[in-house]
Amino acid sequence: MAEVAKQEEIVEQRGGSTNKLLIIISSLLFLILLAGGAMAYLMLTSDDEVIEDANNAKQSHIIQKNAYNQQNGRVQDYAKVGPMVPLDKFIVNLSSDSGTRYLRTSLNLELSSEDMQAEVEKKTPMIRDIIIKILSAKSYEEISTIRGKEALKDEIVSELNKIFTDGRIENVFFTEFVIQ
Repeated sequence: MAEVAKQEEIVEQRGGSTNKLLIIISSLLFLILLAGGAMAYLMLTSDDEVIEDANNAKQSHIIQKNAYNQQNGRVQDYAKVGPMVPLDKFIVNLSSDSGTRYLRTSLNLELSSEDMQAEVEKKTPMIRDIIIKILSAKSYEEISTIRGKEALKDEIVSELNKIFTDGRIENVFFTEFVIQ
């Protein structure tokens, strides 16, 4: 009888440890499945969320950029573009110690109204002179970035608007911009 009780106790211990082992394995399997499901969900939905976040960030950047440019006198409402006046190419040496870099650029001026075109044609030599002075005072480092080009546009618009009486320059668009 004592022997039977010992055998039942051994079976009970083995069964108990087997049950514990089974619970641990099933718990781990459940956690792995849960983690895999979460990863699959994130992988399938993250592309849409990343695109949405990027679009929101881009929209926010555009709003901030437009506010910045309006503060500096340059308007960027691409839905309502005014009359354009193309200017001939500019080739200027950039400001540097070695003097080996130059800029070749073409640009268009966006005018506030059609009435201003006569004044622009009349003042083209003055316009070109102002732009050449601005461009040749810049270094490669100043205008090689997007922010630098935007600042350059702001400066050109600001300086040119000082000479007009019939309207104003709304924006400057680079149609060519090569630095060597």
